[in-house]
Amino acid sequence: MKEKTREITITESKGAFSIFKKAGISKKDFDFSGILALRQILSNEKARILHTIKTQSPVSIYDLAKKLNRGFKSVSDDIKLLERFGFIELVEEKTKNRVRHKPVIVVDTMTIHLKI
Repeated sequence: MKEKTREITITESKGAFSIFKKAGISKKDFDFSGILALRQILSNEKARILHTIKTQSPVSIYDLAKKLNRGFKSVSDDIKLLERFGFIELVEEKTKNRVRHKPVIVVDTMTIHLKI
């Protein structure tokens, strides 16, 4: 299986940092607003979420929240952020009369480039 890498480039311009992902993809795809967004995505809670998805394969966001012993809303917000930045995808699965969204990790490595 080929390793999937997410590339993020941070550039300094006139005393502020801007964050872009891999060349050839428009800036609006990530819509980063400075280093704060990168700090949010690299928090310990996001690391716990990624680790839990990788090792325990939760069947839904609700199941993930139970495994993490956290509230559904906060886990859902974190999942949306991780999805927005391309770390995970939510796979729709139909069960009986419901549709659930299974979080799946889609990258193995993240490379960060800092240009000053």
